[in-house]
Amino acid sequence: MQGSATSKGVASRLVVRRGEPIPTSDAIAVEEPLEIRVEGRPIAVTMRTPGHDIDLAVGFLHTEGIIEEADDLTAIRHVDSPSDVRGNTVDCILASGVSAHQAAIDIASRNLYATSSCGICGKASIDRIRVQAKPIIPQPITGHVICALPGQLRAHQAAFTASGGLHAAALFSHAGDLLVVREDIGRHNAVDKVIGYALRQGHDIDLRHTVLTISGRAGFEIVQKAVVAGIPTIAAVGAASTLAIDLAAEMGLTLVGFVREGSFTRYTNFPALGPE
Repeated sequence: MQGSATSKGVASRLVVRRGEPIPTSDAIAVEEPLEIRVEGRPIAVTMRTPGHDIDLAVGFLHTEGIIEEADDLTAIRHVDSPSDVRGNTVDCILASGVSAHQAAIDIASRNLYATSSCGICGKASIDRIRVQAKPIIPQPITGHVICALPGQLRAHQAAFTASGGLHAAALFSHAGDLLVVREDIGRHNAVDKVIGYALRQGHDIDLRHTVLTISGRAGFEIVQKAVVAGIPTIAAVGAASTLAIDLAAEMGLTLVGFVREGSFTRYTNFPALGPE
């Protein structure tokens, strides 16, 4: 399951065009639950597109404050069980054992349940961000680079092209070099997948010098994950929400939206945005 995303199934459908029914088949985005466990203890269930599940689990555990880096895990694997023939459960073994991370695990198991439509948000999450997150150090980036990011992202959205049903997230350098792209039916899952991938690369990718680019809107949960991961810049194809803007402004993150056709909206006014 850790290869390319199982992004689509095939379903029969009936298209009505100018009043005429046309039987056909179509690519459909796959949505299945993934249960994330730590030391055999269920932590959360997220509705995701299968594929890159290990990246997803690592990114999720990081952005929820359970691990700081991939080395905090000694093992992570799909559970091999006759009752889980689809490979929809991942178990993570912590390097220092459960006791060293018990508080974070307890908080997570009480508060976390994600669906494909929304990540986790609310007062408990906001309070935890203020405790967990380190100050964001803005990174220079030009308007020219920002405007070029969505085009590069779209060029790598193969699953979206086939099914029309998936979100995408990518990490770029501040010079505009593409580092990784992931697609998923949940926008927050796509973000966790790219963050998890980066963490698993170790020193090869420094999240503090990346731009997170997303194919849709920038909601609170996206900014939350970027802040915890130390990502200084988000470029969204869609709009940002009020809570997302407030959090980005408070934590020093550069947030831009409506990035398309050579223009964008800057929501947070920091010196990280360089000359055109």
